[in-house]
Amino acid sequence: MGTAPPGGPAPVGGRPADTFSPDDFRELTQALRYCVLLHDALTFDILWANRAACEVLGWTVDELRPLKAPDMSKNGLQYGRAFGHRWLGGALKHGVSATEWCYRSRTGKEILTEAVAVRVELAARTVVMVQFRDIADEKAVRRDLLRTENRMRTLLGSLAEGIVVLDDSDRVLFASESAVRLLGGDPTGAGFAPYCCGDPVPGQEGRYRFAAPGGEPRWYAATCQYTEIESDLNGRMLLFYDITDRVRAEERHRRDTQHLDHLARYNAMGDMAMAIAHEVSQPLAAAYNFVEGARGRLNGGGESVAWGLDNAVRQIERARRILDSLRQYVGRLEQCERVIDLNEIVRDCAYFIELRARQHRIPVEFDLDDAPLPVCCENVLIGQVVMNLAFNAVEEMARWPAEEGAVRITTRRGTDGHAELAVHDQGHGSPPDDRVFDGVFTSKANGSGIGLALSHRIVARHGGRIDVRPNRPRGAVFSFALPTVPGQAGEPARPDGTA
Repeated sequence: MGTAPPGGPAPVGGRPADTFSPDDFRELTQALRYCVLLHDALTFDILWANRAACEVLGWTVDELRPLKAPDMSKNGLQYGRAFGHRWLGGALKHGVSATEWCYRSRTGKEILTEAVAVRVELAARTVVMVQFRDIADEKAVRRDLLRTENRMRTLLGSLAEGIVVLDDSDRVLFASESAVRLLGGDPTGAGFAPYCCGDPVPGQEGRYRFAAPGGEPRWYAATCQYTEIESDLNGRMLLFYDITDRVRAEERHRRDTQHLDHLARYNAMGDMAMAIAHEVSQPLAAAYNFVEGARGRLNGGGESVAWGLDNAVRQIERARRILDSLRQYVGRLEQCERVIDLNEIVRDCAYFIELRARQHRIPVEFDLDDAPLPVCCENVLIGQVVMNLAFNAVEEMARWPAEEGAVRITTRRGTDGHAELAVHDQGHGSPPDDRVFDGVFTSKANGSGIGLALSHRIVARHGGRIDVRPNRPRGAVFSFALPTVPGQAGEPARPDGTA
């Protein structure tokens, strides 16, 4: 056996190992998975085909040689003889020419390929070598991807939600078409802070104001989450949609509610003023009479004068207590929710209810629960509801003979954990109209029905309910119920022991 020469590869079959014979190159070409056809540079006739091309097309090399373009190409203008020659001629002129060519196999199967023609200068002649591969599956995948991309683009463009992706420095990496439309400008590549209308860049779910610089801010509900799409789109994804109309509606509702609360409070003050005006006039008139009597008795002895002045002082003190009660009540007109015993609210209102009842000579009975009934409420507003229902009952009973009945006010703990107040009268009974609390019902000659509507709104705002039912044997019972506060005095704690 021979040895390899120093510094070079060992000889193989009498030639250096780094050289190959034509048979070697033929075997290499036959082993290619790419299909190869050799065309004559002058006639474009097929001279040779490798094994892969013969397997795909279904012909041997000898069968391929006499075939022309119409014999082995798809029927179609773009695959005609003239286009085939132009493509191969492009390779002769420029060295290489690529196209999509649809071959037709011996069985009639159409094979869409990516075909590259290359001019090759051989020793014997110039040829055009065509390399092609089946791309039908790739084209199908590409069409599917394009269709999906178009659908996604259309979907993202028509979404009501905007989508932006922010990096760690709040720079916009991506903005959907809907985001551009909502923001009024394309923020891609810029910082998102200028679009936040002075507010911080969203880092959690909430409500935010967005607008392009110089644009009119609008309210959006936004959610944030981290996303990782490939290597170039990683960051905080912000999804947001316009809620400006909802926010404005809530603001209008808040203002309307504040206005109704204002009306309810000052309606209460008006009711109290009417009752107090009537009641204060009595002790003031009596005090005046006692003072005048004392003046007339100045010459009759000091004892009678002292008696008159003492009684005058008592009557003035009575008027002062009445005015103090009104001042204390009006002084609590500011909006403030707190936990308070429903019985305490009724006791605060009892004085004014009795004043109204005495004017009509109507007896009032109070039957309050022995245990506290803690509720969280604005006590002035709930007190107004108590007095609205009580005043209505008193005025209903005023149309009946005094000996025919009374007004009864009760408080109880309901079976569902609510604190309930009920006002019982013995009048004409509950109204037949189921819209009694919507502001259209009243049994008074000069009434508007607004008192019951305000009462319904106040109780509903406190999470309670208001109702009317028949009294037995005669009359109606107007009642409302408020949720009690667990863990307060007299109120059972939750099963877990927490308040």
